[in-house]
Parts: sequence; structure tokens; C-alpha cells
Amino acid sequence: MQAAQTKDQIREFVTKIAVRKGVASVADGDSLISAGVLDSMAIFRLVSFLEETFGVAVDDEEIAAENFRSIDAIQDFVAAKLKSS
Repeated sequence: MQAAQTKDQIREFVTKIAVRKGVASVADGDSLISAGVLDSMAIFRLVSFLEETFGVAVDDEEIAAENFRSIDAIQDFVAAKLKSS
């Protein structure tokens, strides 16, 4: 899967969460936590989505703000996981 496709899928998933939380739009570099898009439950759903969609395993210690701060960061995290598997 190409990086652009990966980012598109992540963006689509995150946008659905944002809309449910009343956030009209989120740019790829925006802080998802500061914007109020990601809270603990949303991160749990996001991790499940990443594991199911991309076949990566996310360890507890990897659930950290730097890996989930933006759509760009999530895409980089998934790409690194796919490369190492």
C-alpha cells in the first residue's frame, strides 16, 4: 500500500471522529489532541482501526502523544510499523 493511500484512509477515519466531536475540519499537520478530536476513547478506536486496517500491532508503550498528534504523525507511525514487519 502506498503512503498516500495510507494517509487517505487515516484522514477519512480521523475526519469522521472530528465531525462527531463538532470539529469542522482538520489539516494533516494539526494537533488532534489540541483540536479536541482525540481523547482516550477516540485513541482506542484509532488504534483498533490501525491494527485492523493495516495489520500492525500497536504496543501499549507506543500509545503516546507523539505517535498520534496529527494525521501526518499517525501516517509516519504506521509506515514505520509496516517497514519493520
